[in-house]
Amino acid sequence: EVQFVESGGGLVQAGGSLRLSCAASGLTFGDYAIGWFRQAPGKEREGVSCLSASDGSTYYADSVKGRFTISSDNAKNTVYLQMNSLKPEDTAVYYCAANLMRRLCVAARTYEYAYWGQGTQVTVFS
Repeated sequence: EVQFVESGGGLVQAGGSLRLSCAASGLTFGDYAIGWFRQAPGKEREGVSCLSASDGSTYYADSVKGRFTISSDNAKNTVYLQMNSLKPEDTAVYYCAANLMRRLCVAARTYEYAYWGQGTQVTVFS
């Protein structure tokens, strides 16, 4: 059974940092592109970042480019999202998932992903 577990969320002041972790079991990270997504109350789930399995290339949404960094530790089957210079508009539940359609990510499209975890709440206050 494939399972993703996100952790590392919390309450942080604007300008602060958090590092989210996404631990997977039941599959090998190196075989799939892994994406981070977020969903704020009343809004649709949106792609934040993804990490390609094919060449390690990355994608970032414009709203987080330069502030967030995605990385992985394949030995631990874990993907991370380092979030710096956080803003109140980053407040959301953050999810990770595996791309079942392609190993190269050029955008984090929700419909390409599966095995969603339960999410981790990130709240940024000003």
